[in-house]
Amino acid sequence: MKKLLNYINNNVLVKVASLNSVSVIIKIIAGFLTSKFIAIFVGAEGLALVGNLRNFVSSAQSFSILGLYNGVVKYIAQNKSNRVELSKTLSTAFYLGFIATAIICSFIYYNADYINDSIFHEYNDYAYVIKIFAIVLPFYALNMLCFSIMNGFSKFKFLIVFNIFGQILGAVITIFLIWQNQIDGALISVVIAESLLFLITLVGILNRKNFTKLVRVTQFSLAYVKKLSSYSIMALFSAIVMPLVAIAIRSYIIDEVGLKEAGMWEAMNRISKYYLMFVYSLLTLYILPRFSEINSTKGFRKEVFGFYKTIIPIFAGGLLIIYLLREYIVQILFTFEFDPVSDLFLWQLLGDFVKVLSIIIAYQFLAKRMFWHYIITEAFSVIILYLTSMFFIDNFGVKGANIAHFVTYVMYYGVILLIFSSSLFGVLPDAEIEKEDSQDSQNSK
Repeated sequence: MKKLLNYINNNVLVKVASLNSVSVIIKIIAGFLTSKFIAIFVGAEGLALVGNLRNFVSSAQSFSILGLYNGVVKYIAQNKSNRVELSKTLSTAFYLGFIATAIICSFIYYNADYINDSIFHEYNDYAYVIKIFAIVLPFYALNMLCFSIMNGFSKFKFLIVFNIFGQILGAVITIFLIWQNQIDGALISVVIAESLLFLITLVGILNRKNFTKLVRVTQFSLAYVKKLSSYSIMALFSAIVMPLVAIAIRSYIIDEVGLKEAGMWEAMNRISKYYLMFVYSLLTLYILPRFSEINSTKGFRKEVFGFYKTIIPIFAGGLLIIYLLREYIVQILFTFEFDPVSDLFLWQLLGDFVKVLSIIIAYQFLAKRMFWHYIITEAFSVIILYLTSMFFIDNFGVKGANIAHFVTYVMYYGVILLIFSSSLFGVLPDAEIEKEDSQDSQNSK
């Protein structure tokens, strides 16, 4: 507990005043502005279509880079002083990404009509937007490769500055396109915004032209394909499956309840994403690295319950304030057309609260590379979310999707507690208690 408080006092609060916090705040402001413009110029129906396209784009982007980002960052950081191994890392990542991007771009371009019917329904003809996405997708993949290189070399300042400029550029382009072309502009902005970031990132990567010399076909390594595969599969599973399930749920709402109601559900999801950014940033800053360092059951238990005691009450209070101000929040972010969204807050907030409780513990899967635990629990949550959504939507309308969100994470939390029951609630071995107490006494000195 003392380590957590010291970390917050010495590091997190400093980061709050840093460029990183500026980037997060700008991202949220940009999201607020684009949501407002979509609400004014496109309406609830348009927001539902934008949500479906955004989920599809997210899945395709993840496939184009094969979920390699975290693995590439790790091995670049590990090998940055070893030119031979660095060349193998970069070459393997580049050519894997090149092949994956070429496959997905070709598939999307030549199946644009089918994809349009799947995510927009046949009565909306936006196949040309899908083709634009296929054309610009390679720039997104190159941008993420550049980001992973800079991240691996700890060029955090460059990354944050590029993110800030990228968010501003994306917001300006999105607002302009929506203003000029309404729904068409909103859809086009979704498919091109992140690819345009490559124009900014390119400036930084050109200053390190020696990277391009390291990318060679002869340095493609099957050993590194194997090393990167576990990172890839874990990242791809969530990044591809979850958006596709969201599309399926939103499409079911459109078919069974209505397009406007699907827009209301999408609006609630956007609000949820905004306030969860702060929680996820703290989890990434503290929980993941701490779990990676801890090698004892007692240490893991102390961190989990320490976080619960310190952060969760604040998070719960924040959710309560959001619930009490829900009507004002909806009016500020959207328009009076979206007033029914206020009825969706209760179940969404309850679900998000339980979700955070479970994710705090589940970060241990990533910290300790518990591959099969991660895959099985993620698959469980996805299946439950889909099935419960169908059931509750049939019985409660669009609110049923938010009820399903709550029920899913209650069940997921139960599974997580079952998996870690011995670590969290079991009797600790005497040897481990003595070892941990000895470490604590040394640290206190």
